[in-house]
Amino acid sequence: MKIIGCDFHPSFQQIAMVDTETGEHEKKRLTPSEAVLFYSQLQGPVVIGMEASGNTLWFERLLADLKHQVRLGDASKIRAMEVRKQKTDRRDAELLLKLLLEGRFPEVWIPSLEMRDARQLLLHRHKLVGMRRQVKNQLQHLALNQGVQKKRKLWTTAGRQLLEELPLIGWTARPRSDLLRWLDELNQAIAELDRAVEQEASQHAVARLLQTHPGVGPVTSLAFVLTLGKIERFQHSRQVVSYLGLNPAENSSGGRQRLGAISKQGNPMLRSLLVEAGQSASRQDKELKRAYQRLKQRKHSAVAKVMVARKLAVRLYWMWRTQQPYSATRMQGSPCHLVVAV
Repeated sequence: MKIIGCDFHPSFQQIAMVDTETGEHEKKRLTPSEAVLFYSQLQGPVVIGMEASGNTLWFERLLADLKHQVRLGDASKIRAMEVRKQKTDRRDAELLLKLLLEGRFPEVWIPSLEMRDARQLLLHRHKLVGMRRQVKNQLQHLALNQGVQKKRKLWTTAGRQLLEELPLIGWTARPRSDLLRWLDELNQAIAELDRAVEQEASQHAVARLLQTHPGVGPVTSLAFVLTLGKIERFQHSRQVVSYLGLNPAENSSGGRQRLGAISKQGNPMLRSLLVEAGQSASRQDKELKRAYQRLKQRKHSAVAKVMVARKLAVRLYWMWRTQQPYSATRMQGSPCHLVVAV
């Protein structure tokens, strides 16, 4: 068997390889074209360990076609296992190889190619929504500079006509025409993606189940399913909360507990979707509404929004795990009855 520690970069990769049968060690620096030839020539069982990172899809497909085993590791945990301050590509490859040989490689779960493709649909939509938000903010700024303050009403038919009739001249009028054109194009693109998301979510039984919760639509339910992947990976709702970065950062020592803001170590897209869905859910679910209003009065609305998002994530986890649809009565009590006490 050949075991390879691969420090992957988009333009090259540094590898450290050992043949367990002969004991032969080899170190190489490969360009993408050289990597294709090198891995194609390897015979027998081959295990490649590398850090989970972006821009690796072509490489993973290559290894899958060659029937080589790929293991992706948690980059932060891998780095924490190296105590020395010297960091080079060669040392990183040797560390990966060492962890593989010693059985200490911190492997992460790898979604299927179909799940990755569906994730790209959600991610692309999420980015377009962010671009639309920026365009709207700039249009609001143009209106405010002309003494027009309509807030949400600026996006109605009457508000659109008001924007087009603003007395702008010269280069001040150019941003308005560009921004309005971009806004129309983004609205059309997002509408098309929304229809694609609805169709994709309708094909997932779990996504349809999660949509029975008030405030949870196709986008949030599909993102939740594709991000968690397999519910069996999480033994308790606390693991889901931590996985999504909704748990507080902690720096406790000597019997003194120090909690900070949320860790934000999870998927930022799903976290923002849960915050948005939580606001809609808190207007329809009495329990969430009471919790939101209570914490808003005690602390701040931003803290209350994150709290509702955390509660919503836990509810969705238990709905998925127990395969039970939303019911207001089951959202109170013990976890075995789909109750979420957070």
